[in-house]
Amino acid sequence: MNLFLLNVLLAIVWTMAVGRFTFQQLSLGFLLGFLVIVVIEPLWGKQAYTPRVWRTLRFTGFFLWEMFLSNLQIAYDVLTHRLYARPQIIAVPLDTRTAAEITLLANFLTLTPGTLSLDVSTDRQTLYVHAMYVKDRERFIDEVKRGLEARLLEVLR
Repeated sequence: MNLFLLNVLLAIVWTMAVGRFTFQQLSLGFLLGFLVIVVIEPLWGKQAYTPRVWRTLRFTGFFLWEMFLSNLQIAYDVLTHRLYARPQIIAVPLDTRTAAEITLLANFLTLTPGTLSLDVSTDRQTLYVHAMYVKDRERFIDEVKRGLEARLLEVLR
């Protein structure tokens, strides 16, 4: 059985046992179900669900932090009299293999303020990104490759 579905089932069982079907009780049931799965998953031999959840939480925290920093940078640029933006279009080489991985990477880059995914090369090896604040092209590429792309692939693979 898919362990995510088991976790959802345990959350629903928890809410039925408590007698109140609220978001808080469902969330608590999901957390308690996850803790149960953490304990019993090693007994089944293969551990795939709990490490993926931890990687997903790490990626979420990383992305929210990057979004926060980008928002601060844009807010500072808007509120000061000097313009700090140095827009460039940058070709970022990709390690992604599937269309879904490319799409998610492009969307997460676009969600980050100050960057916009423009296009993917026909061979799907390069993503073209418009970035507002680029001091060093190689550093920007390295931040995308080692930061967002590496963490996203860690979650997906």
